Amino acid sequence: MDIQVEKAIKASLEKYSEVSKSSVQDFTKRVIDVFNLEAPFMEKVSLMDEAFDDEPKLDFLREVFFDLMMINFFAEDVKKLEEDYLDSKEWEDIEEETIDRGTELLNVLLYIRECHDEEIEPELEDFLKEFLLVEEDEFQDEHRIYEDVIANQILMESSIEDIAKASNELPEHSDLKDLFYPIMSFFYQPEPDQEEMSIYTKNSVDPEFDAPVYALLASFNQL
Repeated sequence: MDIQVEKAIKASLEKYSEVSKSSVQDFTKRVIDVFNLEAPFMEKVSLMDEAFDDEPKLDFLREVFFDLMMINFFAEDVKKLEEDYLDSKEWEDIEEETIDRGTELLNVLLYIRECHDEEIEPELEDFLKEFLLVEEDEFQDEHRIYEDVIANQILMESSIEDIAKASNELPEHSDLKDLFYPIMSFFYQPEPDQEEMSIYTKNSVDPEFDAPVYALLASFNQL
């Protein structure tokens, strides 16, 4: 299992436990055991889904953890497969089967991994222009999805409180309605201390989701 993914899982669920004042130790162990299995990707996805089915109070984190499952596959599992596996019919079928799974958080996680490889700090402008290529004509789908983020880049010079306010004012149909606050807060402060995390959580309208997602990103970014 990829060490960054494991840290992200633990940080996310520890933060949920802290905010919700409930224990999820058994669930944490179960999910980590699934990620550690040497099994086909879809089998691991099925086992992860079973874990969430048995813990319905955490269902809102299911697709975020699918993103982590993808990252773990790219970082660890694919090493044990044939060199051209990602070009195979089998992987093509998996992509088709899971096309509606996961969230836009996957792009942020992939970007963070790229930052580590290039030894640079994550920055919102770099993420949008150099990673997502939102200004290129052939990437207008990304431009549409991240439209609210693009329009609010000035928040990187503001505060967590202002990011929360902007998040609350997004229309319900926004593609990033749920993830705007944690993603923008991460780029505003990739390494939050305890006080900054407390302010972030205090300003959230859904702290049981927002706090674990921010903790996940911040932990994944730590080397």
